[in-house]
Amino acid sequence: MQLGLIGLGKMGGNMAERLRLGGHQVVGFDFNPQIVAKLTQSGNVGVSSLEDLVKNLKGRRAIWIMVPQGKPVDDTIAQLEPLLNPGDILIDGGNSNYKDSIRHHGEVTARGFQFVDVGTSGGVWGLKEGYSMMVGGDQDPVGYLRPIFETLAPAKDKGWGHMGPAGSGHFVKMIHNGIEYGMMQAYAEGFTIMENKKEFALDLPQIAQVWRYGSVVRSWLLDLAADALGKNPTLEGLEAWVEDSGEGRWTVVEAIDLNVSAPVITESLMRRIRSREQNNFTDRMLAIMRNEFGGHAVKSGQ
Repeated sequence: MQLGLIGLGKMGGNMAERLRLGGHQVVGFDFNPQIVAKLTQSGNVGVSSLEDLVKNLKGRRAIWIMVPQGKPVDDTIAQLEPLLNPGDILIDGGNSNYKDSIRHHGEVTARGFQFVDVGTSGGVWGLKEGYSMMVGGDQDPVGYLRPIFETLAPAKDKGWGHMGPAGSGHFVKMIHNGIEYGMMQAYAEGFTIMENKKEFALDLPQIAQVWRYGSVVRSWLLDLAADALGKNPTLEGLEAWVEDSGEGRWTVVEAIDLNVSAPVITESLMRRIRSREQNNFTDRMLAIMRNEFGGHAVKSGQ
């Protein structure tokens, strides 16, 4: 089966290679000509424009879009639509807001095309381990794309599923990432407490390895944490700056809209935002208030 793929960054490139190894041909486009050339060298087909991408796809076209959410997705769809035939399928496999995916589905289907949203998890490990895919959209295009999903997934019947109507795939991925925020925060706090128990001189890489087998907190995130600690046990040279993709924020907003209490996810998001504040004004305000009401010591900056 052929698949058009737009966006050949690390994740998109790994997806293309996994599909090639699974017997599918990828026709790929990226603004970086070196990445396009690399795709061709690997046995797939790299092209230099969206027009060439569409021309190289035979029969019913399926085009997977892996670009940043928001305007880049809007623009890519707008550029593709004049090149498509009725029944062709557009797939958004990036981290789009589920409300955008509902809108895209309505707009695309009104013009005679089809739209599928795929929340995709697996990152740079997807080539080896397979991708977890949360699929939203109508039954017909999802059924047509089944061979693609079965190849990208860890196994044909594992790691992917049709969540429901348009937008549901990205909605479930949004909640997935919110949960991920909370899990990462809990691991980070637990290891920090142990790192501060100096009299025990705890070996954090060893503890991470012990927990990986048989413990109730074992997970793939813990596997990655153990690997990272093994390489750099003291986290030397790292800056305490944690980025977020936006999906954690959307999860918190959705929880508020649905009147659902989600304190762990919300606080983990706040901690990520706080990590970017240098000379934190909030903490300085707390210090000065404690000094005013109780005469507690205040440390002056240099």
